Amino acid sequence: MESTAIATLILFVTFFGLIAMRLPITFSLIASTLAAGFYLQVPVVAIFQRMGQGVYSFSFLAIPFFILAGEIMGAGSITNKLVKVADLFVGRFIGGFVQVNILASTFFGAVSGSATADVASVGSMLIPMMEKQGYDRDFSVNVTVTSACQSMIIPPSHNMIIFALAAGSVSTGKMFLAGIVPGLLLAGSLMLVTYRIAKKRDYPRGKRYSFKEGVEILKDGILGMMTIIIILVGVTTGVYTATESAAIACVYSFVVTFFIFRDIPLRAFWGILKRSVRTLAVVLAVISAANGFCWIMSYLQIPALITSALLGISSNKYVLLILINIFLLVLGCIMDVAPLIVITTPVLLPVITQIGMDPIQFGMMMLCNLAIGMCTPPVGATLFAGCAVGKIPMEKCMRGIIPFYLAMVAVVLLVTYVPAVSMTLPNLIMGA
Repeated sequence: MESTAIATLILFVTFFGLIAMRLPITFSLIASTLAAGFYLQVPVVAIFQRMGQGVYSFSFLAIPFFILAGEIMGAGSITNKLVKVADLFVGRFIGGFVQVNILASTFFGAVSGSATADVASVGSMLIPMMEKQGYDRDFSVNVTVTSACQSMIIPPSHNMIIFALAAGSVSTGKMFLAGIVPGLLLAGSLMLVTYRIAKKRDYPRGKRYSFKEGVEILKDGILGMMTIIIILVGVTTGVYTATESAAIACVYSFVVTFFIFRDIPLRAFWGILKRSVRTLAVVLAVISAANGFCWIMSYLQIPALITSALLGISSNKYVLLILINIFLLVLGCIMDVAPLIVITTPVLLPVITQIGMDPIQFGMMMLCNLAIGMCTPPVGATLFAGCAVGKIPMEKCMRGIIPFYLAMVAVVLLVTYVPAVSMTLPNLIMGA
């Protein structure tokens, strides 16, 4: 067996073996990269230099700012006000609290970009309230977990920034715009599923608000929603970059939380900073490790081999897209999102380019697939967070989640096979 084949075997066997032993993804990536590099006699310094270069980018500064903005909003009362806005719009329908949960996740995803933060804040508030209203706990958790995955797709998701950098010459602004319609489609499909289940189980309607109450709720809620408007308008019009928009979002959320709503003391900001740094450390460590892994794969010419293998299976565009979707779905079930984006983007992008798909559309297809992985065992972080918040075993939660998976898969197929779903807004606003 030639040295390249042996090194490839060492790389993947070591990586998946360590994952199976439940070693954290960052250390699994580093260990497998070093093992393959040692066999190939690649200098260790060169590997660590490549890892460092993976996060040495001005655009990556947007990620800590978005994380901090999400933490500030989650700590204050903005989440509660967004839930009230959602309740105003959909709470009065059958299964109103379920629809409130989904719409609140849509709003919160648009201002935080974090699915786990969504579960922790919206879920911890709504799951107990839903149970008091007579909703089954496993159903409440399933709704919370799957709707929180909208944060992967609705801008400003930091995973969009990671994809834009991994893909090379992809506009972050276009990625943000491309996520709006798929995100709303996901919310709508989940609402349709939950409505049918709520009607079948005879879940109650929510409260109706008076006109005066509605105005007060909207007045408070619009301050939270202004974050997404600030980001999208500025980035898509070219007034400022994604990094600058993230910094502005931080300042805005800080002012709204601590000086307008004033529901938490200023001394709480230190705890918010510490949580943000912990989250950022995990994200950047994973991206750095994944970049080293990706460099070794390129050294071994694995992306070119995978491209040839896929094109050798079939030249039919639709067959290839199904294979790529299955590939991403399976990997999404066993790996975290950030390293998957960094590793698979350079591998699959040449295939996508050859079959004529726009990289923006491919990015949305990838994120929709990985959103399903976020709520799928064995590594679904959002699923674990939802079960922890809802105090329910994962086995019980999984019994009723299949209809929600089907709704999410339907959105994946629409994004994959109907380019207009993700490409209309970017092309209309920022040009083809």
